[in-house]
This record gives sequence, structure tokens and C-alpha cells, in this order.
Amino acid sequence: MKSLYQLYLLVLILSSEVIFAQLPETMIFKKTSEPREKAFTLLVPDQWIIEGGIYRIDPTTGGGSGNAMDAKLDISFKKDHSGSVMMRWLPDMNYFDMSMSPAGQMGAFPIGSNYNGMMVIPKMDAEAFIRQVVIPYAHPYMPDYEVIDSKSSDEIVEGIKKADAFIGMTCFYTAAVTTITYTEAGVKYKERIIAATQDFGELGAGLWKNRFTLYARAPIDQFESWEPVFLEMIRSVKINMQWMIGEVQGQVQRGAINAEVLRHLQQMDKEIQEGHQKTYAEINNDMFLTLMDREEYVNPYTNEVEVGTNQWRYRWENESGEVVYSNREAYDPNHDETLNRTDYKKSSVRKRYGEH
Repeated sequence: MKSLYQLYLLVLILSSEVIFAQLPETMIFKKTSEPREKAFTLLVPDQWIIEGGIYRIDPTTGGGSGNAMDAKLDISFKKDHSGSVMMRWLPDMNYFDMSMSPAGQMGAFPIGSNYNGMMVIPKMDAEAFIRQVVIPYAHPYMPDYEVIDSKSSDEIVEGIKKADAFIGMTCFYTAAVTTITYTEAGVKYKERIIAATQDFGELGAGLWKNRFTLYARAPIDQFESWEPVFLEMIRSVKINMQWMIGEVQGQVQRGAINAEVLRHLQQMDKEIQEGHQKTYAEINNDMFLTLMDREEYVNPYTNEVEVGTNQWRYRWENESGEVVYSNREAYDPNHDETLNRTDYKKSSVRKRYGEH
């Protein structure tokens, strides 16, 4: 549940060194639902391929209930079938460190074994998790790669702490952003990976997990051009609150979380329905306002303020919430035969205080 509830609370941290000339002149985004349970919507470039989505682990076949309490998300967005340009979210998984357990010290649960449905693996920080777990999982057949940059992220840690504060958990977090290059099928790629780890401390007795694990890649000479697209996709995520409440109700029944979490979500949903924009903004991640390469636009249909990329000069939106960006002054999506729609209206930049 957290991986989806807090999808709002994290954005893929990408370089801001983008040149207008490198970007596609016009980019059409389609509003798309998570395919399996309609858990959330987001804007996806037109004609991109979506694979995966929400899935659930059966405790009877997964070796126990350790990862069966909440929905998992593994979803890819690909420009083509080979994934030459793609972004992928990986699931949050619980792990167990047996080093402090008498059974573990006796060798009963070696590294890689199963403990109540969780892989036994020593606790590690986010940078180590990316190298030792994420990369081998995402690229099981990649022969070699080069790390060109890797750094911890206090901003992500603070975002997670803020998200977890109402739950009353005392945990220890790390987060990192790692950039690698590698060659696949004769193409040299650049890939940026982000991940966080959460250690449940003494109360967890060895329990830890990964959080917010995702990566984006493109051919090395095109990566910077696609960064605004990756960011626009992530910033556009909107959780289906009814799905979320149903998911949390199930977790309460399974004993995975406290009923107070459900009460908190129901209150948020009530405030959204009542039009409390402050609550809405918090759910959509107030960290957005501090990020680079973004602008605030007014939805021409609802008059609500939306955050979008500033990497194109013009922005249109239709009644369904689908968005088109372009640098072409003469371009009008209502006259674009490939779209077959005539309800696009130009989104204006939100006027700042004192502007007329």
C-alpha cells in the first residue's frame, strides 16, 4: 500500500540540464489507468507500451505471509517493445536480516533462504541495495555496467519520514540515486535508478524493506532529451482514492496495518471531495513546488492548478485530462488528425500574486 499511497511523495530525481532543441517538437500524453486494478492514473506518451501493474502474492505459494499483506506494483512504460526508452517501477518487498536471531546465528536461515515469505538478506543502505539487488533483478542478463554517479538523497529520506509520520513508526531510512551506463544489443544506454531502504529497528527484529524503487533509461545520447518526459509522467500520477481505501480496509482485516491508517485516508478523501485544495496539494506532493523544470498551469476545464513540465512552450489539455505539449507556435492539437479530438484548450500559466 505504501508504495502507491506515497507515489505522490517522490519524484525521479533527474538532471535539469535540458536544451529545448533536444526535445521532440510536440509530445502527446494520454491519460492512462493502471491496467489491472485501476489503482491510479497518469499521463503516458501516446503509443507507448504498458506492461505489468498491480499484483498480489499468495502466502501459500510464497512461503508465508511476509509479503502477502499488501498490493505490489511492478509496471513498465516503454517507447517500443525493446524498451529503448522506458521507465519502470519495482515493487516494495519485505526482507529479513537473521543476523541477530539465534536461529540465524545457528545457520538455520542462510542468506537467500525464505523466512515467512521474505528473503533472508542482511540489511543494507540504498546505494548497496541498488547495486546488489535492483540491478541484478532488473537486468539479469546484463554482463557489465559502469557506475558514473551515485549519491545519497536526504530529500527523499525527509519525504518518506513526512509520509510515515502519521503512522507513528520509528524507522531508519536511507535513499540514493545511482546512474549507470551499459551496452545492450549493441546500444549504449544511460540509466538512472532511485531507491530507498527502511529499517524497522528493534521492534522489527530484523525486518527491513525497499521503498520507491524505479529506474528510467534511454540511449546515452538521448537520455537528457527524455528526462522531462519521465518527470511529467511521475508528476501526473493520481491515486484512485476509492481503490486505496479498499486496499487499506483489506490490510486492516488482514492485520497488516492499524485501523488508524484507514481513518486517516478516509479523512483525506473526504477533504478532497469537499474541495480542500490544501489537502489535495499535500497528497499530490508539496515537494513538487521545490523541484526544477516545472510550471503551474490552470486546467481550462476545472480551473484547478496543475503542475506540468516547462520544457515546451505551449500546453493544451482536453476534457479527459490528456495533455499535449509543443514548441510549434502554429500547432493546434484540435487540427491534428492523429488525435481525432476537438476539445483541446490551451492551458495558461497560473498568474502569480500581484500579476494582472
